Amino acid sequence: MRRVVITGMGIYSCIGVNVEEVKESLYQGKSGIVYDPARKEFGYRSALTGTVPKPDLKKELSRRQRVSFGAESEYAYIASTQAFNQAGVDQEFLDTKEIGVLFGNDSTAASVMSAIDKIREKKDTTLVGSGGVFKSMNSTVTMNLSTVFKLKGINFTISAACASGSHSIGMGYLLIKQGLQDYVLCGGAQEINKYAFGSFDGLGVFSVNEDNPVEASKPFDAKRDGLVPSGGGAALFMESYESAVKRGATILGEVIGYGFSSNGEHISTPNQEGPARAMKRAVEQANISPGDIDYVNAHATSTPIGDRNEAKAIHEVFRNSNPYVSSTKSMTGHECWMAGASEIVYSLIMLNNSFIAPNINLDVPDEDSAKLNLVKETVDEKIDVFLSNSFGFGGTNSAIVIKKI
Repeated sequence: MRRVVITGMGIYSCIGVNVEEVKESLYQGKSGIVYDPARKEFGYRSALTGTVPKPDLKKELSRRQRVSFGAESEYAYIASTQAFNQAGVDQEFLDTKEIGVLFGNDSTAASVMSAIDKIREKKDTTLVGSGGVFKSMNSTVTMNLSTVFKLKGINFTISAACASGSHSIGMGYLLIKQGLQDYVLCGGAQEINKYAFGSFDGLGVFSVNEDNPVEASKPFDAKRDGLVPSGGGAALFMESYESAVKRGATILGEVIGYGFSSNGEHISTPNQEGPARAMKRAVEQANISPGDIDYVNAHATSTPIGDRNEAKAIHEVFRNSNPYVSSTKSMTGHECWMAGASEIVYSLIMLNNSFIAPNINLDVPDEDSAKLNLVKETVDEKIDVFLSNSFGFGGTNSAIVIKKI
């Protein structure tokens, strides 16, 4: 079994459009949440959201390439380009090596709606355009990235709700570890628009603290009233340790454990047992003890039940060591399909810069959360090993353990 390392990362999120910007936001505890009037006009109960600038890829991609790109693919492309650049991977490398691509994505609502609206208005399917079908498929991100970058390895999209991005990294790790691939581009992407989150808003799971957008996402706080949707793109270039050393690449971290489980219960309400099993499996696979984990990047989305059950699960697994815990969603909101990948990026930034980002907006934790070692202010401290949690609808759970080399 081979060792698996990360040599490149990229990020396009509401707290920064590159690693340096995001590092500064994480350290300063800066929120990316805003009020979107268009959502209120559309009929949303909550108009809060994370937001990112609209990419302009005219200089990077031809018109023929761009016609197949929805917003989620644009975000993923930018993050992937950053990851390749940091890893020292150019197009010649991509052309001569077998590079895989695995991304988490679970919707293309805006592209689907655009095509349907055009057909309804014109009564002519041919007017949708040649790129319409490629934009509307769930696999749009991986099909676009594999085509644009000319990737020749494993190629599919992982659709696992809000654990999609994390599972993509876990699967990439297993493929490289078992010698089935030498290099895999992994990540997650999430569209940000009124179509993508309408049904979520209808469930009443979003915060309605519209008067104070930056204070709306408050994981683990006793007065939290719901999550804030967000999105963007995150990417990681993963390869075998032997390859990274041979290339002279800078190693950002080594993936040493991937734990997964299913709750097997309610379709949307999380429990304690499933997440705890995923974390235990990740730690066991990493061949370490719970006490070796310095920091846990919690899934905690700022929902009353979800945060409480995750707090119970974290306490169950780490009660004897009590590592630092924070949820970067307090700043970013819930980035859904990309969250599992972006939170690995956020944690890697902390790992490589010796600090722990705060869980902002945390005034008084609830009874279960109070048992955790929650970080309210930025901590300047070295991290050697972290665990990142991601959970999703349907009871899917993923936990990734990464250590510094």
